[in-house]
Amino acid sequence: SSAIVKRYPELINIDNYIQLPAPRTLAGHTRGVRSANFSPDGNRIVTASSDNTAKIWNAVTGVLEHTLAGHTGWVKPANFSPDGNRIVTASDDRTANIWNATTGALEHTLAGHTSLVISANFSPDGNHIVTASDDDTANIWNAATGALEHTLAGHARGVRSANFSPDGNRIVTASNDGTAKIWNAATGALEHTLAGHTGTVTSASFSPDGNRIVTASWDDTAKIWNAATGALEHTLAGHTDWVNSASFSPDGNRIVTASDDDAAKIWNGATGALEHTLAGHARFLKS
Repeated sequence: SSAIVKRYPELINIDNYIQLPAPRTLAGHTRGVRSANFSPDGNRIVTASSDNTAKIWNAVTGVLEHTLAGHTGWVKPANFSPDGNRIVTASDDRTANIWNATTGALEHTLAGHTSLVISANFSPDGNHIVTASDDDTANIWNAATGALEHTLAGHARGVRSANFSPDGNRIVTASNDGTAKIWNAATGALEHTLAGHTGTVTSASFSPDGNRIVTASWDDTAKIWNAATGALEHTLAGHTDWVNSASFSPDGNRIVTASDDDAAKIWNGATGALEHTLAGHARFLKS
């Protein structure tokens, strides 16, 4: 071993390796943390908790900047607007809240759902918010005023997620009724129903170019759909338990799925072929 060190001194020269910053723990919530997301510029983090609050943290120092208190139920997701100036939170108290990300002040409460709000996301231009609820609907809101613009009604059971297309012109919803639906974001009109799963659809999201949609389901599969026509293109079969999430890579060439079978899988986004299985976790993968 000493001979190796003499011949390859760079192997033990710490200057040749990337120095990672020491990990920081963001401690302050009094119950479980359900989501954590960076701001678009990477300088802040927002966390959402079962303690009914969200918190804004300095991502560099780990210092708590603001506590967003106002919900009376669990806060599930918390997301920054595309410009980083606002945050939207969704809660089991049947509302979503819009907050000033700089001051932590509450700007608007989005009240209108009749059951818990499961997700809330900004449109790509930051002008609108779509919320998904267990009341079987999604709602589109004006992000500046908090006014309700459209209710997307058509699912037969709770809506688990709602996401805008990259151009902001469409929304895809995923539901416990076993379908996903594509809606016109400007009018709220239903464009297509993506029917083919035999279990709850847990997530639905667009490809980066907006041409395809990937859905994940508790029928142990994911599916790729044509976003313009609603036609099924590929079924990603290979998991042996519920598929909890599916998303495209930034270039749209691959899809990753996470499953209760303790594995994640990477698929070819164009052909649906399985490329890799990421095995090693001991329990369920949620994302």
